[in-house]
Amino acid sequence: MPANTKRDYYEILSVSRSATAEEIKSAYRKAAMKYHPDRNPENKAEAEHLFREASEAYSVLSDAQKRAAYDRYGHAGVSSQVFDSSNFGTIFEQFQDVFGDVFGFQDIFGGGGGRRRGGRARAQRGADLRYDLKLSFEDAAAGVKTKIKIPRLENCSACHGTGAKPGTKMETCEACKGRGQLHYQQGFFAVSRTCPSCHGEGKVIKESCAECRGQGRIERAHTIEVAIPAGVDNGMRLRVGNEGEPGENGGPPGDLYVFIEVKEHAFFERRGADLYCNIPVTVAQAALGAEITIPTLNGEEKLSIPEGTQPGTLFRKKGKGLPDPHGGKGDLYVNVRVVIPSKLTKEQKAIFEQLHRVAKVENRPIERSSSFFDKVKDIFS
Repeated sequence: MPANTKRDYYEILSVSRSATAEEIKSAYRKAAMKYHPDRNPENKAEAEHLFREASEAYSVLSDAQKRAAYDRYGHAGVSSQVFDSSNFGTIFEQFQDVFGDVFGFQDIFGGGGGRRRGGRARAQRGADLRYDLKLSFEDAAAGVKTKIKIPRLENCSACHGTGAKPGTKMETCEACKGRGQLHYQQGFFAVSRTCPSCHGEGKVIKESCAECRGQGRIERAHTIEVAIPAGVDNGMRLRVGNEGEPGENGGPPGDLYVFIEVKEHAFFERRGADLYCNIPVTVAQAALGAEITIPTLNGEEKLSIPEGTQPGTLFRKKGKGLPDPHGGKGDLYVNVRVVIPSKLTKEQKAIFEQLHRVAKVENRPIERSSSFFDKVKDIFS
């Protein structure tokens, strides 16, 4: 295209003449994304032309010296400095930094992922690991230190994670010349792919380590001690930092997550940090009052049952529940269950008949809003 028919570079990128370098870079990024031929299969020829235009405009306006010459003399001032727009084999490499920081250059233009220029592999964080730990109710309540074995991949000690036979070293990949990528020409532009020979490393192993068979890693059972805080509950997870798998290429290790499963107790029911249990009492104990023995997590304790205690009455023992991992302690609630004997001796029957004569109760329906109804409902729920 003759120079005098070329469009203004600022117009091509839709920026003003006072645009900053960052604004020009952003405008070019948008134009390149918009006019990339692969994104415009129905109008590929026009897209290729507009893509070339935008790239040429950016090559001038992104360079302070070229931009000054262009601002003063127009296209004539930079005609000898503009890149050859027919040589798109290297243009993507030229402008890689324009795309890589936001969109991921390799993802846009079809290149291999996960590698830097020159075949140097990126440092990658190691994988997180999970371990399911079953605890007795007592251990969960008191807290415990326990040792667990975790199978995980670790760097091979023989080759120090390189995968190469001890005494040898990795050699530059001949296929990609150490770049980690192969460049293919497709029409007027090039596409980069991860080198299949070295998998993007830029280096290959000539003689593999016999210990790890060239993998650089070996699965081993790793034993660590884990401190379980008092009061943990089902579904809680504990994070143990840096105890996951080692990172690759100098990256940090992952973390270990310990998932807790607590076995149910024989008679305590857990509700958060509070404990509930049912204690049977006789009709006489409920009517006359009594002092009974109840279990707690730390041994037996006495509980006073006042005279006239109704079935379903809850007694609270403050601070006798479970520790809360976040602080404090729960309570113990004792639910009194009045036991009615199913078979009576002659003596018992005589006593109850005498009680029936002196303790009269009107057998009439009780309103649902009454406290008595609430107690009955609690008993049978």
